[in-house]
Amino acid sequence: QVQLVESGGGLVQAGGSLRLFCAASGRTFSTYAMAWFRQAPGKERELVARITWNGGRTVYADSVKGRFTISRDNAKNTVYLQMNSLKPEDPAVYYCNKATGPYDYWGQGTQVTVSS
Repeated sequence: QVQLVESGGGLVQAGGSLRLFCAASGRTFSTYAMAWFRQAPGKERELVARITWNGGRTVYADSVKGRFTISRDNAKNTVYLQMNSLKPEDPAVYYCNKATGPYDYWGQGTQVTVSS
């Protein structure tokens, strides 16, 4: 089973940038399509971006398209989310996981806060 540790969140002003990191353990990490999700208070968890196992294709939610970039380094067992032009509607706890379920495990996530 892949274990996941997210980091890189923090407080940033609107218009600013953050880079999130997802460190994965497990020898099968490179075989999975991976994704970033986010969950804001009182809202359901939503898919933000996903990337194929080799990084060849990426898909983004409309709300982040053109601002966020997902990437991965299979040699480092790491998935990244570069977030630019952050908006007041982006604050949430951000999680990474396999792109498709079922999901029996979630990491602790990393909190992103945007000040206006």
